Amino acid sequence: MKVAIIGAGNLGLAIAKGILHSNGATTMYLTKRNTKPIQEFEKYGNVTVTSDNQEAVKNSDILIFAVQPGHFASILQETKDLLTEKHVVISTITGFRIPKIEEIIGADKFIIRSMPNTAISVGKSMTCICSNELGKKRVDLAKAIFNRMGHTMEIPEEQMQAATVICASGIAFWMRLIRATTQGAIQLGFDAKEAQELAMHTCNGAASLLIESGSHPEEEIDRVTTPKGCTIEGLNEMEHQGLSSSLIRGIVSSFEKISQIRKG
Repeated sequence: MKVAIIGAGNLGLAIAKGILHSNGATTMYLTKRNTKPIQEFEKYGNVTVTSDNQEAVKNSDILIFAVQPGHFASILQETKDLLTEKHVVISTITGFRIPKIEEIIGADKFIIRSMPNTAISVGKSMTCICSNELGKKRVDLAKAIFNRMGHTMEIPEEQMQAATVICASGIAFWMRLIRATTQGAIQLGFDAKEAQELAMHTCNGAASLLIESGSHPEEEIDRVTTPKGCTIEGLNEMEHQGLSSSLIRGIVSSFEKISQIRKG
């Protein structure tokens, strides 16, 4: 694949690393207004670093846009006349909907929206993907790219806002739960470093159990709860204090906020 990352900031570079480390590109262009911080990527041999977006588009087939939302429309305008039937346009821009992209470059292009989260930097992103009608023919290609950096799911564009809450904001929600578990472990006598290590790896193990087994969470809960045991005692106290309802209310509140932002 001939790939261009238009906007090699934190997200763009995380995507670039994921593709390069898995040998997923024959050539790659990385663009940024100030190229000095990313010059080291040319050590890969097949990477060209440039501030010229048009050069990158001309020499690539897969175009992954990871620019600031306020710059995206002007960059599309700048490069639209260079787009051909070979190009696949993949946007990672939050809130920039496909009809708006089509208004600028036309509906006769392969257009895909992807929404990774910050775990992409460690190859563990949950990335949601949607496309325009023509782009459906290239969704598998987009999924193959982002599966190199975690897991993907194709969803309708109407669900992208909700997915932003569950997957992008969700990283922060899970961090808070891990922090709370860490604080509890400290109260039980572990030092801070040990407490965080226990919390992190237990969380990782819980998620891995569900991913590998395909089980429902309650099935795995039943495996570790015994009659009159300490686990059910703790779970019930958490529910009495509103653990599940607080999480759900927080998720819904985040969704209501992002919906207000879109209307604004």
